[in-house]
Amino acid sequence: MARWLPLVGALLLLEGAAALSFLHHRYEELVQALFRVQSQCPYVTRIYSIGRSVEGRHLYVLEFSDFPGIHEPLEPEFKYVGNMHGNEVLGRELLLQLSEFLCEEYRRGNERITRLIHDTRIHIMPSMNPDGYEVAAKQGPDSNGYLTGRNNANGVDLNRNFPDLNTLMYYSREISGPNHHIPLPDNWKSQVEPETLAVIQWISSYNFVLSANLHGGAVVANYPFDKSQDQRFRSHRRTVNTPTPDDKLFQKLAKTYSYAHSWMHRGWNCGDYFADGITNGASWYSLSKGMQDFNYLYTNCFEITLELSCNKFPPEEDLERQWMANREALVAFIEEVHQGIKGMVSDENNNGIAGAVISVQGISHDVTSGDMGDYFRLLLPGTYTVTASAEGYQPLTVTTTVGPAAPSLVHFQLKQEVVRKPAERKASGTRMSNKALQKKVVPRATRRGTQR
Repeated sequence: MARWLPLVGALLLLEGAAALSFLHHRYEELVQALFRVQSQCPYVTRIYSIGRSVEGRHLYVLEFSDFPGIHEPLEPEFKYVGNMHGNEVLGRELLLQLSEFLCEEYRRGNERITRLIHDTRIHIMPSMNPDGYEVAAKQGPDSNGYLTGRNNANGVDLNRNFPDLNTLMYYSREISGPNHHIPLPDNWKSQVEPETLAVIQWISSYNFVLSANLHGGAVVANYPFDKSQDQRFRSHRRTVNTPTPDDKLFQKLAKTYSYAHSWMHRGWNCGDYFADGITNGASWYSLSKGMQDFNYLYTNCFEITLELSCNKFPPEEDLERQWMANREALVAFIEEVHQGIKGMVSDENNNGIAGAVISVQGISHDVTSGDMGDYFRLLLPGTYTVTASAEGYQPLTVTTTVGPAAPSLVHFQLKQEVVRKPAERKASGTRMSNKALQKKVVPRATRRGTQR
């Protein structure tokens, strides 16, 4: 449900406008802070709700764009999600600070922020678990238990609540099946919480390209896969590295955040060590039904998990220091959405083709074009052979070079496939249905994963 505030007057630099305080914001205060930012930058922001929590609180998102509410072709969609675990609160406060910072710097004419907002559609959800936060906030930072408020109001860990597509993918790999855009189980809606359902419907409605979800309890940038293929080692830490086909790219994304952060890249944090301040999730410990793996396996979105503080509920006097440590990293990570290749997939009449598959030779993970026919494929610098294909059209393959700065523009105009007689038609693919996959997966592999 989208909510708009009226556009009033010209965008002016409001001298002396009150800055957001470095305080912990309860739900009502969080909502007020979001609407205050929207009222200060009405032409480049929009507030909308993707649904409600178990206890009825809105899951609000603040959008930044030069055309709020509209997807512009070739402009990538980016998202931040905070407070998935209700008692891990630093991300919630950092995203409120980031929202105000983007607004203020845009009004001041900051060229970097202006370019970022004009070239990117940025979605910021400060709290995915507002009910859990209220439980944790009642105790406060001084007496907060390690798990108090972690789960939602039904007592469910939301980062163990997404459909388990990893198990399907690992089995599918054995039969040369897909590891991308894996269909959901038929009964998935009955197995997830309201907050999880809202997020899945949200990421199904927007063609997100890059994302991060913000947690606490450690200081490290964690990248997929979170779930190890061999669950026999799930109790052993740092034993089973489980890379995606985009492992080098994910490492680069994680390092972008860790090295822009004041101390994450040093590695030694919270009594633990992670080289460069990054880790493969399964190498740290195996996690089933997590959100970042789900993004990668179900959508076009590349997501990492940012663990941002040793203290899950830091005291208010530490919030300003944490903001200064994370501010550059939060902005730099958004800028990472502008790399690789992007373009339009169209027919011979220049009509966009939605759902076209973009394949990169040597990387067994495809992305698809959005409703308007535009696509985005994050890639490291290099030379790639790329193929666009769509049902009813002849595939087209090109070779392109990706530089270290802006994404390369690669368009595909597909010709309609020559109609053959039924006996001459070849099978268009070997994609196995989700139901067939589930029947073949051994029962042990589909059991509910243990909780952290």
